[in-house]
Amino acid sequence: MFTLRAAKDKDLARNFKIWCTSVLATHHFLSTEDFGNISELVEKSYLLCADLIVAVDADDLSHGFMGATGDHVDALFVHAASRGQGIGRLLLDSFLATRNEATVDVNRTSPEEASTKLWGSSRKDDRTLIQRVAHIRCSTCAGGECNQIGMT
Repeated sequence: MFTLRAAKDKDLARNFKIWCTSVLATHHFLSTEDFGNISELVEKSYLLCADLIVAVDADDLSHGFMGATGDHVDALFVHAASRGQGIGRLLLDSFLATRNEATVDVNRTSPEEASTKLWGSSRKDDRTLIQRVAHIRCSTCAGGECNQIGMT
């Protein structure tokens, strides 16, 4: 069972490990050079200043994290060894429970992507890395569950 809490300084190294294992397991379109450049930004900039929520086990070890700005999910990563245990869903459901609508950008090259008929897309993300990015808008009902997905 996992619980959520705000990230602490002690989580920095673990969250970077989570990011690395998650990206290596799911972002096969990144070149080694891109991975190196992005990982430096993540480790030395993003993780140091982002307000993150972490999913922790009974030993308070982080297995996944999410960062957001307003109603937009900026980052959601789950350790590769912890995938399939509902951690991403726990993080996202908690986020959706507090708002009526949320957005997230995901890489369209992911094998887990939903139907592209529902998504808007662009060829680059806001850091101008060459990749296809899907823009998802999710409207929620009173229970916090995503009940309507559309393109933004």
